[in-house]
Amino acid sequence: MNILGYLQKIGRALMVPVATLPAAAIMMGIGYWIDPTGWGSGNAAAALLIKAGAAIIDNMSILFAVGVAYGMSKDKDGAAALAGLVGYYVLTSLLSPGAVSQIQGIPLDQVPKAFGKINNQFVGILTGVIAAELYNRFSQVELHKALAFFSGRRLVPIVTSFVMIFVAFVLMAVWPVIYNGLVTFGMNIKDLGPIGAGIYGFFNRLLIPIGLHHALNSVFWFDVAGINDIPNFMGGAKALAEGKAVLGVTGMYQAGFFPIMMFGLPGAALAIYHTSKPENKVRVASIMIAAGFASFFTGVTEPLEFSFMFVAPLLYLLHAFLAGMSVYIAASMHWISGFGFSAGMVDMVLSSRNPLASHWYMLIVQGAAFFAVYYFAFRTAITALNLKTPGREDDDAQLAVAPSAAAPGNTAELARAYIGVIGGAANVVNVDACITRLRLTVKDADQVNVAAAKGLGASGVIKLNQQNVQIVVGPTAELIAGSLRAQLAGSVVAPGAAAPVVSPAPGALAAAAAAVDGQPHETVLLAPVSGDVVALEDVPDPAFASKAVGEGVAIRPTGKLVVAPCAGTLVSIFNTNHAFAMVTDAGAEIIVHIGIETVKLGGQGFKRLAHAGAEVKAGDPVLELDLDYLKAHAVSTISPVVLSNADEFGALTHMASGAVEAGKTVLFKFRKA
Repeated sequence: MNILGYLQKIGRALMVPVATLPAAAIMMGIGYWIDPTGWGSGNAAAALLIKAGAAIIDNMSILFAVGVAYGMSKDKDGAAALAGLVGYYVLTSLLSPGAVSQIQGIPLDQVPKAFGKINNQFVGILTGVIAAELYNRFSQVELHKALAFFSGRRLVPIVTSFVMIFVAFVLMAVWPVIYNGLVTFGMNIKDLGPIGAGIYGFFNRLLIPIGLHHALNSVFWFDVAGINDIPNFMGGAKALAEGKAVLGVTGMYQAGFFPIMMFGLPGAALAIYHTSKPENKVRVASIMIAAGFASFFTGVTEPLEFSFMFVAPLLYLLHAFLAGMSVYIAASMHWISGFGFSAGMVDMVLSSRNPLASHWYMLIVQGAAFFAVYYFAFRTAITALNLKTPGREDDDAQLAVAPSAAAPGNTAELARAYIGVIGGAANVVNVDACITRLRLTVKDADQVNVAAAKGLGASGVIKLNQQNVQIVVGPTAELIAGSLRAQLAGSVVAPGAAAPVVSPAPGALAAAAAAVDGQPHETVLLAPVSGDVVALEDVPDPAFASKAVGEGVAIRPTGKLVVAPCAGTLVSIFNTNHAFAMVTDAGAEIIVHIGIETVKLGGQGFKRLAHAGAEVKAGDPVLELDLDYLKAHAVSTISPVVLSNADEFGALTHMASGAVEAGKTVLFKFRKA
């Protein structure tokens, strides 16, 4: 994976812990609304809510370690999250001032101040990334039988704890340098006062296309460089009393975003609508109304920003400049409000009773002015420069979207339509999502039809490179991504495989089931490879584990020979030799998939012993495995064996367990329903 793609992966994982901030904002906002001056000292309910919200804010670094580890793990498993927690505690304990003093043999008062700030979000993210990588590498490792209890997922927290010892010694030398650099940068911006806040606001928006605004935010919003704007603002009266907050100053890295998100961007949306072609106004209105409301109400701006970010980059540069100006104006006028999630109406209302909210209502006045500025600036730029904002695309681009491509009525239909838009199932490598974007890894980004995606209602399409594409679809992104994954899993033998499940040989599905003593013929499926049976639910691949590919079991191979599990036609052997499909005379479609994500090995570790189209008997050899190579390079050697059209048959019976032998042990049985 390239660097940009990896950063995007981290950015997606960060959304897991960041999603907890709205809960903190709601609880603390209501608490301050009840008791805006006493920090709950005069009201038990207020104290309860404020302390509950603080429990989230004050432990964001731990949440980052756990959330990033979980989000970046290959199968989103809790063992990865546990490894992140273990790693965080080991690392921060070894880098605490007392531990550094003892390890380095120096007096406590000579320990660099950096180690007093080691419990921060940067360390949390670093720990989460390392824990996730260790989980992805070691979660399938099998130890000697004497240590078998610690195999697989149980091994990961142990490995993580030892790795963190090494990381701690590296950070003992590196962290003071990193910390001092961050503090210097942050303090330089802080020393510039409102101008520095404006510079931050400009770069905050400018970095959104590549997702690096989160890194910049952590410097100013959290306790990486000593600014800690969000927690200090939420600290309210307590933060004031402890000297952590300054009235009219704390919150200045947040306040100026309210006029932009609540008013400026909706003004831009109105300008985009008014400048669209008459025949496209209905379509553009539906997009802009939804995106504008999301921006105003919740502060989620991506659907709107991505609608013009790449089709009109000059507009986006203008937007970033205006955002910087707004942050500067609010900071210089000491108009302050803060947020736990984003600068929308919800957070403005909740924070209005916070004692640190200074002249917050003037941000609404400023917002009204910025609505007009955005509207006229955008409308003028769009018409003068003939920018191709939504609804102003060239006629040939419009024609690329067939009338039937209008957004379908439900998520499943929409996902099915997007499969065609992104070049078909064969072009898709991976599907993921964040709050508003489908994040796709594809074989060829040029096959993604931008105009067709917009015809389905997408706000924008971002082609980061030839393999990574993002489609902004709004808050339903996760639902669409889930449906996409399910449908893609049903159209290919396994996630990542390029070839579709091959239809049975002509006439095979129509073949009548043979009768034995007047009963439908029962098919006996033998183990295709020697090994240990693993429940399908425990396969480290969501498509197989959820049984989206079919019903069956899996085997962790100990033998090298893979045989046909029953008699039938070998209708397909994938060109990478990692999987094959066969059909029985009764029409049962059997899939044998060796390992997880083994398609990425390009055929290495496999030797083909049969050919597609061959009639085989149970026990006939099909593949030969290089188990040592597969154990070293595959995500997992666990091999699902499934009946893909199980809905046409009754429940599977005689399910095997324990050790099985290729071509001899009955794996399971089934009969025609």
